[in-house]
Parts: sequence; C-alpha cells; structure tokens
Amino acid sequence: MAGRAYGPPLDPGVRVTLNFHPDRVSGGLPLLEALARDGAYHSQFVTGTSNGGLTAHPGGDRRRWESRIFGGSYDDADPAERPVYGALDFRRQVVGAAPRFGSAHLRLSRPVLARTTFCYPDSAAEPAHFGVAAAMPLVALAEADEQDALNDYVECHVHGGVRLDRDVEALVLDAGYRGTPVEAAARRLPFPLTWHPGYRLTVPQLRRHADYRGPRYADLGARIAEHGLLTPRVIGDAARSGRHAPQDLKMVWHTLARFGAPEGAGTACRSAGDRR
Repeated sequence: MAGRAYGPPLDPGVRVTLNFHPDRVSGGLPLLEALARDGAYHSQFVTGTSNGGLTAHPGGDRRRWESRIFGGSYDDADPAERPVYGALDFRRQVVGAAPRFGSAHLRLSRPVLARTTFCYPDSAAEPAHFGVAAAMPLVALAEADEQDALNDYVECHVHGGVRLDRDVEALVLDAGYRGTPVEAAARRLPFPLTWHPGYRLTVPQLRRHADYRGPRYADLGARIAEHGLLTPRVIGDAARSGRHAPQDLKMVWHTLARFGAPEGAGTACRSAGDRR
C-alpha cells in the first residue's frame, strides 16, 4: 500500500481509535472480560462478531475487500494474523473517531501508527485513496468531503495485532457506565480508564429523527428506553436480553450516536476526555 500513498506525513500526535460496545458478549464472556483473558483486541475474523457488517467469512465481502486493498497478502492468512480495523482520530473527538461502531473506544499508542495503513472512504466503498504514516493525503480528503457524521472517518488497518499491554494508551467509556460491572471490568485492564460525557436521547428527540434509520427503529428505541431516555447502557441491556434482533438495535444505536452525542463529539473537539 505504501506504493499507492502520497502526500505529507501524518501528524504524530493523532491517534488510532477502536470504537466498540463495551457491554456486549464475546465467546460467552462479557467483552471486557474477554479482552482481559486474551490480552489482545481481535478482528471479527477471530471473534465472529462485529458492530458493522458480519462478512468476515469465506466468500464474504470483508475477505474480498481485504484481498483488493492488500493485494492478496492476507488471502491465506490465519484469522489472528489479519489486520484490526479502527479509525484515525484526526478530529480529536471525545467519543473516538468512528462512533457508529460503539460508544467506547481504545486509544492506541503512537508506535502503532508505523504499522497502520489507511483508506478513505471506508473499505466497503471500494476506496481509491490510501495512506501510511509517512505519506498521508486522506485527512485533507476527509475534511473537504461532506459526509453524514457517522461516516466521517478515515479507516485504519493495524497490522501485527493489538496487544493490550503494548499498544493501548487508554480505554474511554461513556459516563453512563459509571458504577456498573462494565466499569469494574475496565479497571482490571492494563491501561488507564477515562470517560466522555455520554450519549443521551429522549424519546421525543428520538421520534423527531425517526426518518434517519426508519420509524420502526424509533419505535423500538422508544420501547426499550428507561424513564423516557435512551443511552448506550439501555441498548446494551436490550442486546443481552436476546429479545431483539442485533441489526435492529444497531439502527437504534446509529440514531442515538448521530443525535444524542455529547459536547466534544463534533469537528470542533480538541479534548481527549477527563482522566480517572
């Protein structure tokens, strides 16, 4: 990919973030407990789960996209050897670079940039523009583009794995998880825990934006809301109940992420969140 990249070097102060839902289950364990057990953050080729499309399987779109982008380098690779996907937080948002994939994020360390490749737009859109840390044209492209807020990110591919004890600077959680088992599990991980102010959307606000993902998802959000309020924790509780289709809840999350974001989640953000 380096041969297809051009432009100025990446600002070394910018970080890769991995957005995810911290209260989901992976391999029969709460996600943060699974992270602690494995000592690493895995791609959907390993976990079989995703907050995007579930296409990391033989014949699936994710395999086809990777084969195209990386020239077949991973066609026969073991699942654990494939890249981990994230986004470049060039806007320095308190919620991470790609909140469409979850309310929490891992902020990766500076050395990770040297083994990360980048594309714009998302790999699902058959991108023609690529970058590496030494030659990065994509930030300028993204800043000049007009995208929905949930699509406004530069995709990252971290090669060589993401180890918790080596590659993560911090975990950033939604404030709605304070005092919950999610916080307790987070404090057992080998890096600092920080917080952002949290996503919140009232049912009347949700219904005002019913056309964003469709009225059926606004209705579902209204049904699962607690005391008239929708938060990431509420959606996580609904997901673990098994009573709702995961893809339906994903649409509810998209609406919350788009219209219930905290201050500092927009393009003017320059703060990384408060320390614990």
